[in-house]
Amino acid sequence: MTKSKPRFGLFLIYVIAFHAFWMGAFVFYIYPWLRSLGEQTLRYALLNVSIRLLIWVVPVFLYLSLVDRLNPFDYLKLRQNWKRGLVVGGVLSLVNLVGSSVRFGVPHLDTHALTWNSIISTSFLIGFVEEIPYRGFMLQRFTERCGFWLATLISSLLFLMVHLPGWISLNLFKLGSAISVFVFGVVMAIAFRYGKSLWGPIITHSTNDFIALVLFRV
Repeated sequence: MTKSKPRFGLFLIYVIAFHAFWMGAFVFYIYPWLRSLGEQTLRYALLNVSIRLLIWVVPVFLYLSLVDRLNPFDYLKLRQNWKRGLVVGGVLSLVNLVGSSVRFGVPHLDTHALTWNSIISTSFLIGFVEEIPYRGFMLQRFTERCGFWLATLISSLLFLMVHLPGWISLNLFKLGSAISVFVFGVVMAIAFRYGKSLWGPIITHSTNDFIALVLFRV
């Protein structure tokens, strides 16, 4: 028990530092600079995804490797049950597509929505980038401390919270969107738990953003 306390304390420091940096320095300093490069350009897309990988993914792998002395791929459940994860991700993505079609009609793809960033970052890699820290790392670490359902609540609130400054700075905040993101975080946590693989949430997350932002533009 005495060993786990400092490690959990260090984990909390990571959580606070990550959110403080992303919700502060990135939103108010780095992102405006990125946008000045032109959001339609390949340079913007590559820099955007590189920064996200550096801030969201790399620290998790380093923490698990250097602090916990664990294999990140095993802890994050990227190796085991991957076939089951693919099935879970495929089924949830299909349900999402059908539900979106019922709600918004036939997909109305606009070529203006097809940019380097919408394909590389918003669609292809977004699931990997965001699910690694939230469901792969934070959810599991909080579950070890306080059980799955409370951990789901905490990680989903954190997931919502990290989006808020960006929405507010761009005047895009809507209560409905906030509720949707929180519920989405809960669904991803359940998919991760019962799929026993992070690939389920990764695939579902990436296809969700592609469906919402590119196919239906909502």
